[in-house]
Amino acid sequence: MTRFSERTITEVPTPVPLPPAGPTLALTSAATAVALMTYTAPMVTLPDIAASLHTPLSAQAWLLNGTPLGLAALLLVAGSLADDYGRRRIFVAGTLALGLTTVLGAFASTTWLFTLARIAQGAASAALLASSLGLLVHAFPTPAGRLRATGVWGAFVSGGIAVGPIVTGAMPNWRLSYVVLGAAAVVVGAVSARALPHFDERRARPDLVAEKQAPLNELASRAPRGGRPDLGGAVTFGLALVALVAALTLGRDGWLRAPVGLLLLASLVLLALFVVVERRAATPMIDLGLLRRPRFLASSAGGLFTGLAVIGLFSFLPALLQQTMGLSAMDTAWLFLLWSGLSFAVALQARRLSDRVPPRLQLALGFLLHAAGVLTMLGSVGSGSWPRLLPGLVVAGVGSGLLNAALPLLAVESVPAQRAAMGSGAQQTFRYIGSCAGVALTIALATSSGGGLARGADVAMVVSAGLAVVAGVVVGVLRERG
Repeated sequence: MTRFSERTITEVPTPVPLPPAGPTLALTSAATAVALMTYTAPMVTLPDIAASLHTPLSAQAWLLNGTPLGLAALLLVAGSLADDYGRRRIFVAGTLALGLTTVLGAFASTTWLFTLARIAQGAASAALLASSLGLLVHAFPTPAGRLRATGVWGAFVSGGIAVGPIVTGAMPNWRLSYVVLGAAAVVVGAVSARALPHFDERRARPDLVAEKQAPLNELASRAPRGGRPDLGGAVTFGLALVALVAALTLGRDGWLRAPVGLLLLASLVLLALFVVVERRAATPMIDLGLLRRPRFLASSAGGLFTGLAVIGLFSFLPALLQQTMGLSAMDTAWLFLLWSGLSFAVALQARRLSDRVPPRLQLALGFLLHAAGVLTMLGSVGSGSWPRLLPGLVVAGVGSGLLNAALPLLAVESVPAQRAAMGSGAQQTFRYIGSCAGVALTIALATSSGGGLARGADVAMVVSAGLAVVAGVVVGVLRERG
């Protein structure tokens, strides 16, 4: 008897029953949590990493920004590759690569080697994050199932952010934590290679029938468009982002200096070149026509401002508290568990609001709650009293949970189902563009204030709250249609 996986398509196939969706949800959520744990690993260990690598204050933004830089530069490419060549294949490869690159980061001896390892982690995370939502779209084809699945996935984003600092803070040193996280990613990748169904996204598609010699297991989990990967778009977009982050990092020493202006100009020129490349590419990283869709704009704006206002501030605030209040890495990890833990719990339950509050309005409410929570924390760093942070962390945590629940659902609903991974990649790309810029901006504001770190922390908080209010207004006025 011929094995099913070796058959070729010779006629229009009948619809293939969907496989059990539980393994897909469990493995994509687990990999996502590990990716976010590696992302947040330096948050509470930044002082130790900087001391070990002899990193000056002016370069510490790169220690935090390596992973989001890799994510932002390659998420769109990863989403397109997943849609074209198989989401399962890209997911497994990305998860295994995350494990290997994280272990390499543990052995870095200089700031730049560590940053390069973090960029590689970001690239691997881009592959698994962009493909994971694409996998879920086809594993859960009904609106109710998709709502539950994206809600759980979004909660595991918050869960990874919550657990990452606890794991790294509990380790004897930061290098061991990287080995442990890398091993966890390898285990999840290996299990995924064996347990993820080959046919989790199978659809009877006329365009696949023409591929008469293509084995069924190679046609699973993809929506091929033909053509080659958009490497030109990836290069121009990545260089534009590097120039932007470098400009914001140098800005702490003076925003009107020539190098800052030249880097900002280079970023704009490269971004314009990226648009030209995308318009001419046969298989572009992103369909620029989607920018005419209000839902896609809301998803993109939500991701951008989540990185800029929320992730940017909370990535550096733990290190800031260690330097000003003398808290240990574990102390700050437990303190910020209040914020990230609430975010996890709220994201799990937020799906119950979907019948009454659409994702767009959940985003607006989440941003406004973040702004209110951050403003509540004003003056807490200067007072030297960590209990003053607690009310603000609670309110901001609820807001973050609403953001993490609404963003993935809006991302997959804003594009056609066959381009789900690209839609996910686009939203998360904007999220990590904002994160890169937000981290660099937060460090620049907090460390360049004439009143010291306490005064700088207040300035950074006010800017974060202001950006969140702007975001709430922007996504609130983008009405959902089509």
